[in-house]
Amino acid sequence: MSEYHFPASAASVRRASAAVLGDLQAVDGALYAAVAATPTPMLDRALRRLSHTADHSKISLAVAAGLALRPGRSRRAAVAGIGAIALASATANLFGKRMVRRRRPDREQARVIVARQVPMPESASFPSGHTASATAFATAVGVVLPPAAVPLGALAVAVGYSRVHTGVHYPGDVAAGAVLGFASAAVSLAVGRAWQAGRVVRPAARGAAGLLRRPSG
Repeated sequence: MSEYHFPASAASVRRASAAVLGDLQAVDGALYAAVAATPTPMLDRALRRLSHTADHSKISLAVAAGLALRPGRSRRAAVAGIGAIALASATANLFGKRMVRRRRPDREQARVIVARQVPMPESASFPSGHTASATAFATAVGVVLPPAAVPLGALAVAVGYSRVHTGVHYPGDVAAGAVLGFASAAVSLAVGRAWQAGRVVRPAARGAAGLLRRPSG
């Protein structure tokens, strides 16, 4: 008897999942519309410029270049940050956008004013690559170089919000990009720690092997 309940149960799960997804999309659209409808003349130009400047992670790469000039912890932070950007960008653009294929918001329907707008990207909307890269960089650098965590974290938040403010992303795209950024930073940091541990272990292993090869006597 129980096997006859499985199709109905699976169908119920699918219906419930579709309903939840629909509700989340409705909330996402409502938040986007609320941002579009809120007049912020003092912020429009600054956020438009920030959004444009963050294209191709130009801000993060410039910060990384500055950090790399100083040896030690600053240089390690720059390497970790660049690695995190590479992971986040590749995952967002090569996998996330191609798998989900969410359409970009309709700025005309939402009446996003022209003063806010940046060019609408041709790629899919989900997730936000700008947010993923900015969050990945801020997180990775902040872990290695704690004094940089707050300013870079604030910058990442501003970049993420600017993508909604300029009308090119839904808030949900930005939230997903942030999660992807955190994950990319964690991977980059783990790879860096493993590589650093290998640098320590290999000389120690060679030294131990040399001792074993010495003739006893």
